[in-house]
Amino acid sequence: MPPESQTASHTATMSEDSAIILRARQVTKTVTAPQNEPLTILHEASLTVAGGEAVALMGASGAGKSTLLALLAGLDSPTSGEVELAGFTLNNLNEDERAAVRAGRVGFVFQSFQLIDGLTALENVALPLELQGVPDSTARAKLALEEVGLSHRLQHLPKVLSGGEQQRVALARAFAGTPAILFADEPTGSLDTVTGERIIDLLFTLRDRHQTTLVLVTHDPALAARCNRGYTLQGGGLKPWQ
Repeated sequence: MPPESQTASHTATMSEDSAIILRARQVTKTVTAPQNEPLTILHEASLTVAGGEAVALMGASGAGKSTLLALLAGLDSPTSGEVELAGFTLNNLNEDERAAVRAGRVGFVFQSFQLIDGLTALENVALPLELQGVPDSTARAKLALEEVGLSHRLQHLPKVLSGGEQQRVALARAFAGTPAILFADEPTGSLDTVTGERIIDLLFTLRDRHQTTLVLVTHDPALAARCNRGYTLQGGGLKPWQ
C-alpha cells in the first residue's frame, strides 16, 4: 500500500522494492536487566515479508517473539539495526510519526483482546476509525462486526461477552480499517482449543477476503503451518524455515 502520511513522508526513506511490505535488517534489542546488567533479547535478526504473505514467527516462551513484533510494528525501537514498514524506515521517525505510518495501514490482534471495558463492542471497533478521522466510522464498525458474526452483540460491553466473542470484536476492530498488514500476537493464547480453532479459521478467512499481509506470532506448529512460510526465533536470532 503506498504511504499517504504527509507527516512521515518528509523524514522517511521509501523502500526501492515495493513488493516488500516489511523488512528488518540485523535488528538488535538490548535492555537493562536487574543489577544494571545488559540483556540482549534479539541479536542481528533479519527478515522480509512481501505484501499478501502470511508469515509465522515461532519460538519458545521467552524467546523474544513479542519483543520482535513490537519492533516490527514500530511500537518500540531497536538498539541497532533497521526496520522498514510499508515503505518507511522507522528508525528515521519519532513516536508520533511512527503512529502516523501505522494509522490506516496496520492492524493488531493480541492474546489479551485489549478491548476497552467501558465501551460497547460497536464503540470499541469504531474508536480507532474515529481517531483516524475515517468518515462513517460507526457504519464501518457495524459492518466489521457483522462480518465476524456479532451483529447481535453491537451494544454489549466486553464483560458480558465470552472470550471467543471478545476476540471476534478484536478481529473486527483490526480489519475495519482495511489494514495492509496485520500483526497477531498469540491470538488464541487465552482461548480453549475449540474456540481458538474457530478464531483462527475466521482470522484466515478475513485475511484472504481482505488480502491482508499477516505476521503471526505463535508457539503452535499446527497454526504456524497455515502460513506461507516462517521463521524460528532462537538464541536471539531468526532462522528461516527450510
